[in-house]
This record gives sequence, C-alpha cells and structure tokens, in this order.
Amino acid sequence: MITMDLDFTEDEIQRYSRHILLQDVGGIGQAKLKAARVLVVGAGGLGSPLILYLAAAGVGTLGVVDNDVVDLSNLQRQVAHTTDRIGVSKVASATITAHAINPGVTIEQHAVRLSADNALDLVSRYDIVCDGTDNFATRFLVADACALAKRTLVSAAVLRFEGQLSTFKPHQGGPCYRCLYAAPPPPGVVPTCSEAGVLGAVTGVMGTLQATEVLKEILGIGESMSGRLLVWEALEARFRTIRLRPDPACALCGPDATIKDLSAHGDTEGPACAI
Repeated sequence: MITMDLDFTEDEIQRYSRHILLQDVGGIGQAKLKAARVLVVGAGGLGSPLILYLAAAGVGTLGVVDNDVVDLSNLQRQVAHTTDRIGVSKVASATITAHAINPGVTIEQHAVRLSADNALDLVSRYDIVCDGTDNFATRFLVADACALAKRTLVSAAVLRFEGQLSTFKPHQGGPCYRCLYAAPPPPGVVPTCSEAGVLGAVTGVMGTLQATEVLKEILGIGESMSGRLLVWEALEARFRTIRLRPDPACALCGPDATIKDLSAHGDTEGPACAI
C-alpha cells in the first residue's frame, strides 16, 4: 500500500495551489502525486515535456531510462536539453532541467539501454510506465514487460505531422499493446523520425497529452484512455478516437498467451529515444 504524506510545507502549498484548488485533485490528490513512482523510457521529444510536466506537477519519484547523449539534431524538439549540454547524458540533462523547475522531486537516473535482462526489474519498481521511444524493438519490450509486471503503460508515438496515444492496462481487463499491434513490422517498412522527420511541436503536444493521462491515472479521475486510441493529425487539426478491445488470440494477454517472459527479445535497435 502506498503511504501518502498529507503534511505539506508552506512552499509546497503555494507551488501546488492551482492543483489543490481543483475539486478533483485537492490536498489528497496532490499527496497521491507526491507518493507516485513513474518510469519514463526515453528522454527525447516525447520524454522531454513528459518529464518536465510530471516534475512540475509534483510526481514524487520519476525514473528516466535513456542511454543516449544530447546531440545538436535533438534540440529542434527535445526541450529538456540545451545547446550547452551537447554530449551530456540525456538522463543527466533532463534531471538538471526538471530539478530547475521543481527541486522537490526525486529523479532516478537509468543511463542504460533497456534490454530483456533489465526491463522487468526496472518496470517493476514503478507504478506507471511511459513509453516515449522510436523503435519497435524497444516499444514491444516495454509493452511486454509492463504486461508481465502488471504495470499500467501510457504510450505515445509521433511521425511527421501525426501523433498517437493510448493507455494499456491488461491486468485490469483492458487491451494490451499487442492487441493493437500483434508483432513488430518487418525492418524498414515503417520509418523512424530520424528517417522521415517530425515537426518538433507535434512531439510537445503528444508528450503533454501523455503527461495528462499519467496524472489522470495517478489521481483516478476522468475517463482512462485504456481501450481507446487517440490519433491527432496536426495538419488538419483533427483528433480521432478509435475503440480498442482485448484480442482473445493475443499472445501476451489472451487466455492462451504464449509470451511468459522476455526471452524472445534480442538487443533493441537504435537509441532508446530516437524521437
């Protein structure tokens, strides 16, 4: 059971006053945020606004997984990083920026490549996991680890001028990521952002939507995105919602599931946050 600390300092009351004023949040909700542990996989275009908004909101412990360093080409969209930090570890850079916003949150830095050897252990340490990666090998690894560890996964993806968002809770009867995509596409069929490009602001919108869904899950308010896929087409300024249902033949969460561990996953391709 998570222990909530309702004893806020004067600084915390002032910092989170706009949350505390909300009937659906209040002091108890802010205490839930303070007690929560959230893992963000990828400190890039999606992970940047996600980490910063979760830190600003007062999520007590944030884990950040990324083995990459800041590159000049990242700065068009990865707003947690700055020009003077080129060559610096992304988890270290994101930590500096997040702590500049809110020094009261704990950030656990995991400057490692997510793999079949460490994914289940990392995921199991947190309440909610966020996927902000840009390669299918890592996406499926994160999704499988979350389902096996019975952890809620909030997943977003972007490419060119489009974004997608959903929440996966198969441990609560909802569909899992493999109910949507049963298996990764063949290599080279779907380009990455580094191959096809992405409008920087699109990653900001989707990362912020992702942060909103995480906060809703922690607070237990609103309608979860579990069972729904949100698609945003930026050029048309249009949102669409697609209903998702559990796949009875799903290899990960179906009644005859064949995926029982992460042994089928090889080395993930590319950096964990190529977005």
